[in-house]
Formats: sequence, structure tokens, C-alpha cells
Amino acid sequence: MEKDNKKIKILMAEDDKFISRAYKDGLTRAGFDIIMAADGNEAIALVKSELPDIILLDLIMPDKNGFEALEEFKKMPETKDTPVIILSNLGQDTDIKQSKELGAVDYLIKSNYSMPEVIEKIKKHLLK
Repeated sequence: MEKDNKKIKILMAEDDKFISRAYKDGLTRAGFDIIMAADGNEAIALVKSELPDIILLDLIMPDKNGFEALEEFKKMPETKDTPVIILSNLGQDTDIKQSKELGAVDYLIKSNYSMPEVIEKIKKHLLK
């Protein structure tokens, strides 16, 4: 998928190897350019060098969790306006509320969304 004649770049921060491989395959097949991070620190480092169009962020990760990474993304001048979609297994109202307060544009519970639905959410937030 393209935006302004270039492939849309997605940074996905996910520590589960099986899940990250499945999402990378599905999103790559959908035409996106995917950069993977296995933890919050790696995501923060990659976001600075890669400047993705959108970020998919898990909350439960080693080293630095998704809440901490999201907070840092929103403080950085280069990524403060980059849409962040939380993609997590956590579904408690407090987690959803905290994510939105920190600046996430959407909150998806992994088990409730198929790959085509996740792709539609990505497109929705990029075409705003």
C-alpha cells in the first residue's frame, strides 16, 4: 500500500515471535513495508531512524512496555503526530483509557480482530 507514491512504513513492536511473524507476513502481503521491534527500547530506537507512517504497539513487552514506549513516541518531535494503534491481549478498560490518554489513536484486542480488519484500521488512521 502506498501513500504519496511511497510504500507505507509500519513499525510493529511485538515480543511474541509467532505473532510478530504472522503480522509481518500478513501486512507485507497487503503491500506495507514492515519494520519489527521485539521490545520497547528497540521500538524507540527504530522509530527515530526509520520514521514510520504508523506504529502498531503491543503493551506487554520486555525492557520497556508499550505504555512507556507510547509516552516517549509522543514526546519526540519526529513522532509526536505519528498514529499509534495499540494491538494487545489486554482488554481492561483501564488499559484502554490509559492508552488513549497517552495518545493512541485506536486500541485493538488481538483476539477480536482478523488481519483484514487490522489492515482496515491502519488504512482508516492513515487517511485521516
